[in-house]
Amino acid sequence: MTSGLGNLSVRQRALVDRWLPGATVERDHSWGLVETTVLELAHAGSRFIVKAGGNDDAHIERELHAHRHWLHPWTSRGRAPSLVHGSADVKVLVTRYLPGELVLGSKHADYPGTYRQAGELLALLHAQTVVVDDDYERRENERALARFGEPHRIAAATVERLRAEIASWPTPPATLVPTHGDWQPRNWLACDGVIGVIDFGRAGMRPAATDFARLAAQEFRRDPSLEAAFVDGYGADPRETGAWHRNRCREAIGTAVWAYRVGDEGFEAQGHRMIAEALASREA
Repeated sequence: MTSGLGNLSVRQRALVDRWLPGATVERDHSWGLVETTVLELAHAGSRFIVKAGGNDDAHIERELHAHRHWLHPWTSRGRAPSLVHGSADVKVLVTRYLPGELVLGSKHADYPGTYRQAGELLALLHAQTVVVDDDYERRENERALARFGEPHRIAAATVERLRAEIASWPTPPATLVPTHGDWQPRNWLACDGVIGVIDFGRAGMRPAATDFARLAAQEFRRDPSLEAAFVDGYGADPRETGAWHRNRCREAIGTAVWAYRVGDEGFEAQGHRMIAEALASREA
């Protein structure tokens, strides 16, 4: 029996044991704030990553879709882990281990070359397919408004201001591409100076500029040279003013509400700062 899989459900453990019989857990990479379990396993002289979701998880299905439809430009270059096994029904998948040091918190997080490579990789993902969605903006506005019905600590006056903002926005057709959904150093690995990508649980069809949002709120804000390198690697800047402002507001609301729900006070504070900066940019 594969050992060290106590955080997985009975069905998940049974599948992993069938796929990797006798494997041993080498390390637990789980984040701890969400119900996803991430384990590094050794089996038959190779290393693998097992990801398993809880009962309410929607990330594993999105990650499997990304692996099966969008990741070839990266996996073919050895820049993302390749899928070995997966079950959307049981909410578990196995990928080959991708070696490297997490960029977040490392020296690589301050190198413009890291961001140039990240821009190049993102351009490969986005270039695969394009669709026009007439209803995307309306749906995203409704999702943002629905966030206010969840527990949060956004000031009542700010909520009313954001509601008025959202009500005033146009809802033009949106051009969507395959996106990572959480594009930032927390999901990049550096191995001998080469950047790789992990964690596709938020992958989905969205406007290309949405993959700039996490970086704009964090790394670009502290060092403009990182932004310049990233845009240079990507090849262009897709952040059209009106759509970018709308996305910044929605992203800020989602950050503040989600972080409060999971108890991440630092990230919640970032969400409140993002709200203030998005609203201030509208006034400028």
